[in-house]
Amino acid sequence: MNNPVFHFEIPVTDMDRAVAFYEDVLGLALSRQTVDGYEMAFFPRDDTRPGASGALAKGDVYRPSHDGSLVYFDVTDIDAVLNRATARGSQILYEKKNIGEAGYVAEFEDSEGNRIALTQGPA
Repeated sequence: MNNPVFHFEIPVTDMDRAVAFYEDVLGLALSRQTVDGYEMAFFPRDDTRPGASGALAKGDVYRPSHDGSLVYFDVTDIDAVLNRATARGSQILYEKKNIGEAGYVAEFEDSEGNRIALTQGPA
């Protein structure tokens, strides 16, 4: 198994705010559903390709935090994503860094207080 992660969930406290944030910052359309009594907003998923996708999740067991697991979103332009995030009030937690042949990484705080990472392949 090359990519064992199948699904992730990012805790949120305000689903409307979080969906607006992620749709704007990442340029993706999220799909809202209620699953097992929890409000969810799913990121796009292509079952014909390897890798994982996930959802924003709101409920009593979901608590936004800088601690715990870190989700990396693969983007084509880290600078553009960071600019959109900071325009929405986010703070940069880890400035864009060149990591050699793997490209670039950065981290920011989302609208809910989670630490979120970005990765971009080499230019």
